Amino acid sequence: MLGVTGAHLYYEVRGAGPALLVISTGNGDAAPFGPMADLLAERCTVITYDRRGFSRSPQHEDVPDGERVEVDARDARALIDHLVGGPAHVLGTCSGAITGLALLARYPDRVRTLVSHEPPLTSLLPDADELTAFYDELYDLYRNSGVDEAKTLFKDRMGLGETRPPKGMELPPDKLKEMLDRLRVNQVFWFEHELRSYPNYTLDVEALRPVADRLVLAGGTASREDVNYRPNVALAERLGLEVVDFPGGHLGYVTQPHAFADTLATAVFGAE
Repeated sequence: MLGVTGAHLYYEVRGAGPALLVISTGNGDAAPFGPMADLLAERCTVITYDRRGFSRSPQHEDVPDGERVEVDARDARALIDHLVGGPAHVLGTCSGAITGLALLARYPDRVRTLVSHEPPLTSLLPDADELTAFYDELYDLYRNSGVDEAKTLFKDRMGLGETRPPKGMELPPDKLKEMLDRLRVNQVFWFEHELRSYPNYTLDVEALRPVADRLVLAGGTASREDVNYRPNVALAERLGLEVVDFPGGHLGYVTQPHAFADTLATAVFGAE
């Protein structure tokens, strides 16, 4: 555990060699990245962690929803400083990709390469107002009808697709139960504190321009028609980059961990 202002961060370290920090998604938990991290640990040091307020990373002070992205970026910087002592490669996916973009924009000296996988930054899109209204509708459904109905609507609209790991890479039953118990609690925290604020985060795109050569905008081959693919397309146009194909859909690191790990290693370490 690492103590930071207002919270303690649970983290796990695998492997040896150059460091890769993995910033988790809207479920906030490190465990879904375990199989991919195990594969990558043959090539590098992989750091996974539960984000502040989720799972095994308790927060002791409330953070205003509008400040959570910046606080998450500071937490990521603190982990890099504590565990690496210099710049690290970073993978962020979904909400974690938004955090990763804020990390690169605010603390570029801590980041060697950022792979930003499908950040749901609808604030970058021309139909942002329509999508903001959808998130408001989803929040109201959650408050009035509960998590399960809201999750169903969310998955249908976002096109999340397959969510299970391949055979042979499932967690042991006891570990799976522990993770699912944590995720059920995390869903409430996400609906309350991230559902609306993260997609509406105002990214400092101009701060990314000087360090765009460190940025890999990743999108799933199976999610090109989905909402979460589009913000990277918009960001690529503004920064003069291209979206790089990664295996699977929004959860490709879970459903295709071998192929995702290989593609990630090539994107991050290919030039080393």
